[in-house]
Amino acid sequence: MGLLDDKVVLVNGGSQGVGAAIARAAVREGAVVAVSGRRPEPGEALVAELTGAGGKAMFVRADLSDAEQAKAAVAEVIAAHGRVDCLVNSAGLTTRGTLLATTPELFDQHIAINLKAPFFAMQAAVADMVARKAPGTIVNIGSNCAHGGPPHLAAYSAAKAGLAGLTRNAAHAHRFDRVRINDLNIGWTATEGEDATQKAFHGAGDDWREEAAAKLPMGKLGQPDEIADFVVFLLSDRSGVVTGSVIDWDQNVLGALG
Repeated sequence: MGLLDDKVVLVNGGSQGVGAAIARAAVREGAVVAVSGRRPEPGEALVAELTGAGGKAMFVRADLSDAEQAKAAVAEVIAAHGRVDCLVNSAGLTTRGTLLATTPELFDQHIAINLKAPFFAMQAAVADMVARKAPGTIVNIGSNCAHGGPPHLAAYSAAKAGLAGLTRNAAHAHRFDRVRINDLNIGWTATEGEDATQKAFHGAGDDWREEAAAKLPMGKLGQPDEIADFVVFLLSDRSGVVTGSVIDWDQNVLGALG
């Protein structure tokens, strides 16, 4: 018996990085998985990997910066499988920008991907759950930047703080519908996207992971597969009644001194 046997799970932004790891973990635990993304190549490659291993998966092409496409991704999964039991919002934009350097256009991009897309995907998924009078679970992938963040992630930090507030609001609003909604604030994580970001914005070499790991308490960056296991637990009935929680998944203790 898997933790998500026969559950229909949509992972937005699921074609690579943390989202892809969550999709793999969900399939392993018995779920039927849909992954959405803007680029078909990595999405279809992941689906081929999952189905080739005996899993059930589909790819939904969607530009999540468009709220209508975020809602349409949910509708496409419902059309294919009759329902959405679990939703994961893992798409993220981490383009750099300080308070003084961020343009209105960059700010809008961060809000669109990191806050608006989860809002309207949740709207569509919860509407389906409520209409069916069925319980459901949602996990939003947040960031420890929700607590403030570094200067070069001003708009990102603002959007992720908004996502934490949205999580609590929606969880409270739909607790009697038995829809559980939680947020996982992850720290520095070893993903393909982070590799590209470090090289594009910080001049990092190929050994940046090793250099970073040597300075971290646990001697490694956050690992997508470990995050994925935690997300699957939150999606599953094994996490009990937990809802409205914003969980810091990191090795640095925020607020501690010395």
